[in-house]
Amino acid sequence: MADELSLVEVFQAHRERLTAIATRVLGSRADAEDAVQETWVRLSRQDVAAIDNVAGWLTTVVGRICIDALRSRSAKAETSYGDVFADVVVTEDDVTPEASAELTDSVGVALLVVLGSLRPDERLAFVLHDVFAVTFAEIAEILGRSADASKMLASRARQKVQGVPRPTGGHQEQGAVVDAFLAAARDGDFEALLDVLHPDLTWQLHTPHGIRVETGAAGVVDAVRRGDRTKVVARRVLVNGEPGILAWVSGKPVSVMACTVQDGRMIGIVSLLHPARLAPMHLPGPEPAS
Repeated sequence: MADELSLVEVFQAHRERLTAIATRVLGSRADAEDAVQETWVRLSRQDVAAIDNVAGWLTTVVGRICIDALRSRSAKAETSYGDVFADVVVTEDDVTPEASAELTDSVGVALLVVLGSLRPDERLAFVLHDVFAVTFAEIAEILGRSADASKMLASRARQKVQGVPRPTGGHQEQGAVVDAFLAAARDGDFEALLDVLHPDLTWQLHTPHGIRVETGAAGVVDAVRRGDRTKVVARRVLVNGEPGILAWVSGKPVSVMACTVQDGRMIGIVSLLHPARLAPMHLPGPEPAS
């Protein structure tokens, strides 16, 4: 019993990091927890005293489980990150220290989109090295490749990821930009709307008819112009810990938007415009929680 308790304590000391790795690699908290649980099962069959570097061993195991899961998705012709909105967490925008800690492992929706375009080995190499500082020698062991090949995989992934707009400013500043967007949209103030939208904005829309991408501010302005502002209720929320917007018509959610704010303007929006997909999601209501 004492040995079993000691083994649990050893694993618990590393669980948080393993979950963070798996979440970023797999893009799904649920899948990540499954991977970490499988890692525990494999550790429980080992003589820990015979493992020289437990942290390294656990990283290797969870990495192999993750890469197997990603390759399985690819073999089934699924996108590597699946549906980027499948595990998105939409919450009230009332960040407390406790809530902030819970969102630490969240991956921004814009980054999820780009990570989903990477090959499984590229993604694993990038996440392990650039986010968790795992050496290329260790990554090579996980992938069954050379250290140089692993380094090249991470480099290719890095080039793609660098194109993702990075948010700047603090939470309050970003929230103020989203509020300014909402106010301009409600008022039909298209000049104010253009002021808050970056001219190089990218808007990715996930709809019942598929995914489309629009560039520039004009598409967003046109959508606001065409919309019936008397029927739509919209307010600020958090989408995977980043500023976003949730909209309702007649009390039913019709869209959720994840917004990337850079230098005081929106430069990226990823929207789910699919009421049937939104209906079963756990979403805040039209009125902020008291």
